[in-house]
Amino acid sequence: MPVSASFQQSIECTTDARTGWQIRAVLPAILDSVESISAEFRSRSKCTLPPRAGFAAELLLREALTNAVIHGSGANPAMPVHCAIRMRDRKLIIAVADCGPGFDWRGRYGWTADIASCSGRGLEIFRKFATRVRFNARGNAVTIVKVFEEGV
Repeated sequence: MPVSASFQQSIECTTDARTGWQIRAVLPAILDSVESISAEFRSRSKCTLPPRAGFAAELLLREALTNAVIHGSGANPAMPVHCAIRMRDRKLIIAVADCGPGFDWRGRYGWTADIASCSGRGLEIFRKFATRVRFNARGNAVTIVKVFEEGV
């Protein structure tokens, strides 16, 4: 689906030897946006993360963005999804917010998806691969922290 003429994605990337690198983006709520940011993330992280760590980091990013696009914004390209990614030393911070109604993350945080289910594994992925996960009270913004061990 093409990006709406009234809403174009905006991606800003910066690199600083002292502070690491970051990506800030405002995206239309379409899956192509997830691919755009994931490609930019892969490009930046391949020099700072080993392959296994890069896989886990990209999985966290993709899950947060896909949830915002599909569940939060209903894949409506007129609704923006905000994303900020920062890598410094061995610490990755991913923040994603959408304009949707949010969800009751407190009631779902310990939940496990049925093995036959096609969805519902996002929180499990966050629990398994993230160091810390925080949602806002409304449930339409998440901040994920991943601290990588030395040599991983």
